[in-house]
Amino acid sequence: MTGKAIAAGGQTAFQRLLEWREKHVSERTFILVLALAVGFFCAVAAFLLHWMIGQIAMLLTSSFNKRSANWLYLVYPVVGIYLTALFVKYIVKDNISHGITRILYAISSKRSRLRGHNCWSSVIASAITIGFGGSVGAEAPIVLTGSAIGSNLGKLFKMDNKTLMLLVGCGAAGAIAGIFKAPIAGLVFTLEVLMIDLTMASLLPILISCVTATCFTYIFSGSTALFTFQLDAPWTVERVPANILLGIACGLVSLYFIRAMTLCEDMFARFNDKPYVKLLIGGSMLSLLIFFFPSLFGEGYHDINLLLGGSTEADWNGIMHNSLFSGHGNLLVVYGLLVLLTKVFATSATNGGGGCGGTFAPSLFVGCFCGFLFARLWNMYEVGVYVPEKNFALLGMAGVMSGVMHAPLTGIFLIAEITGGYALFLPLMIVSVCSYLTIIIFEPHSIYGMRLARQGKLITHHTDHAILTLMSLDSVIDRDYTAVAPDMELSTIVHKISRSRNSFLPVLDAAGNLLGEIYITRIRHVVFRTELYHHFTAAQLMAPPAATLRDDEPMAGVMAAFDRTHADWLPVLDADGHLKGYISRQKMYGMYRKMVADMSED
Repeated sequence: MTGKAIAAGGQTAFQRLLEWREKHVSERTFILVLALAVGFFCAVAAFLLHWMIGQIAMLLTSSFNKRSANWLYLVYPVVGIYLTALFVKYIVKDNISHGITRILYAISSKRSRLRGHNCWSSVIASAITIGFGGSVGAEAPIVLTGSAIGSNLGKLFKMDNKTLMLLVGCGAAGAIAGIFKAPIAGLVFTLEVLMIDLTMASLLPILISCVTATCFTYIFSGSTALFTFQLDAPWTVERVPANILLGIACGLVSLYFIRAMTLCEDMFARFNDKPYVKLLIGGSMLSLLIFFFPSLFGEGYHDINLLLGGSTEADWNGIMHNSLFSGHGNLLVVYGLLVLLTKVFATSATNGGGGCGGTFAPSLFVGCFCGFLFARLWNMYEVGVYVPEKNFALLGMAGVMSGVMHAPLTGIFLIAEITGGYALFLPLMIVSVCSYLTIIIFEPHSIYGMRLARQGKLITHHTDHAILTLMSLDSVIDRDYTAVAPDMELSTIVHKISRSRNSFLPVLDAAGNLLGEIYITRIRHVVFRTELYHHFTAAQLMAPPAATLRDDEPMAGVMAAFDRTHADWLPVLDADGHLKGYISRQKMYGMYRKMVADMSED
């Protein structure tokens, strides 16, 4: 049997499976089955990614001397970035950076369709990057992987766009739940950061994906938590002022994180056509930073555990091992502050140089150092009642993550779940909310949504705004119009009017540029006077359009233009001013109402 015959037979069998499923399994039940499958595959992907990172890092650093600096820190990160860049360029052949931003873009502009290679490419690329010391997180790549699994399973079984969006959410939720063993955080993350509305139809599949991913992660890796934390002194109401101030500090640190990250990304973007220059700049910056501050090596979870699990000076001084600061306990605050400030540059250098990773773990890392340093300085200068450093390190993780991601609920539940820190639930809420209220004064969008928001392509939690984002301007452009030249006489214009199905005629020059419009209702006083047919030209009869639209105009801007002008039709021009067609107010509002009705269905 030939290969084509085998493929044809496979397609026929799969088609029969689809037909059987449509007859015997309801759509709602099948979505739940797919959600369970997505959760399982997310757990597998998360386990493989962490296992690969651990194996690579252990192979490279197990022989390091903890009491002195190691020159190999200058080499490993560059090698990792270079290998990742080669993998992406020659094997993946696609951009896989900024995982969560890519998911938001897929939801906003591509109806939740992610490419097949995203099911595995980010896992391999980020494992290489982080294992060799790249100062980024594995969470965004695994979230992209999980979302791609959901999207491609949905496409395989020919699900509609609305279901695809739900399965992408299931994948993202399952990924977070699996990598952190935190099902509630996975659910909240998806609803808070990615999804549009919470309905009963979306809640149950996401819950199933989260629970499935968490259970299988426990089976694969045991019950050990990602971070070890033991409560140091129960929370008391006297610490509320310190909690509020820590929240404000976390909000300001989040602002620094976002602004510095954006600045560095813009700098690296200038060299997009010079990959080796990016590698040289990013690799050199990252290597030097890791050499001086080994805490920046990899995800940084080892140092987070030192700050959360330590209780003595000797424990906390462990974060300075392998560095030039090792053995100088009096410089702990200085070292911690420098690490906090340079982490964002190390993360930017990793991704900018060609590596693959996210900002999820870096925000946890920066938050942990922020909370620890806040408590340390508070106690050193006896500002108020004593606050435990390790407790505040935990609270700082929630605060900075809430600010960077604009997701306070995710910060609260994630930190509570991954550390078992439910005894600090109230201060977690105080710090996260204060951080979020501080950051939104300066930044209306999260670090993930900023780029899309600038382009008008960001899905929001407001249904009307979300619908406008999902609507495609190109799909409502009417290209069937009758145009006239500016020197065309009225006699010829009358013939054009008889063949036009619109109440207007655009006047175009030889290059196709819109000069004006002739409104039929406005020239009735001359249309029926044949003696004037050779006295008027289109240039004399035309009037400027009420407004013009760009072909890249966001739909919110299109709506605003119609509301402002009360026009029935508006012209759409390309970047060179050439007329592409017209948009009808009636057609656009009809599509809008239909999409609102579809999205409102449970």
